[in-house]
Amino acid sequence: MIQPALVRFHDVSSPDGTRLRAWSNGGSGPAVLISNGLGTNPYAWPTLLQPDNGMQVVGWNHRGIGGSERPESGRVDMDAHLEDMVAVLDDAGMETAVLVGWSIGVNVAFEFAVRYPERVKGILAVSGVPGATFSTMLEPWKVPPLVAQTLMTTLARISTVTGHGLAPVTSRIPWTRFSINLLKMARVFDADADDALLRSVVQEFFTSHPAWYAQLALEAARHDRVSLSQISVPVSLVAGTKDLLAGPEAMRSAAARIPRARYRVVEGTHFLPVEHPELVLEELHRLLERVS
Repeated sequence: MIQPALVRFHDVSSPDGTRLRAWSNGGSGPAVLISNGLGTNPYAWPTLLQPDNGMQVVGWNHRGIGGSERPESGRVDMDAHLEDMVAVLDDAGMETAVLVGWSIGVNVAFEFAVRYPERVKGILAVSGVPGATFSTMLEPWKVPPLVAQTLMTTLARISTVTGHGLAPVTSRIPWTRFSINLLKMARVFDADADDALLRSVVQEFFTSHPAWYAQLALEAARHDRVSLSQISVPVSLVAGTKDLLAGPEAMRSAAARIPRARYRVVEGTHFLPVEHPELVLEELHRLLERVS
């Protein structure tokens, strides 16, 4: 069983003065920058955090999440996320890096590759599409894209208000094996996923304020599709068959529009980094071989 790794945390200042909680695996080797799922923490990547995996892996927690401060200006748009990525790369001394994105972090990774192509050597996209994310949600349920986007956007807007009342409850949920199994029964997670790894991810996620998380999601929903014709680096995409937040067919379509992109679909939900950590590491190694 893979144990959660000991992560090294430190603070980085973004260009607008926002203090970010950055993290690394303390390793050495090819530079890898994780563009994480919205509001998630580094523990979602157990195999990538191991210091002896032959890579230097860094990442950061989103604004207002997990020790990163909320910006005084309230900026959480795409430009702000890209500025944060530049700050984390510069702090780590990485001129270039392979980007690993998950969920909405895939949007950020591809947008970064378009705007800063000289700093990107490759992209591994896990359970995410390059833009217009909300329109691809609920795909396994055959929900039309426009309907899905409307439903999910409306839910996020409602949560910016109701989240204030939910915060005292969600922050006190006891994440035990029983509560994790309830989420497995509800098919939020794959039944075979490791309970300890799931707890390390979910427990910290629910310390985030729901209303602030909803605000982050609304800003992300405004990000249009990335022009994939501008992507020239090696790309791999990994999709889950039961993913309700980034449909496998939408990811397959994105892969088809990127020259020589590798596409892989596996049994799993939106939480592939936790459900299939060894597979994620395998795909990253394959991508690094193509990059080199």
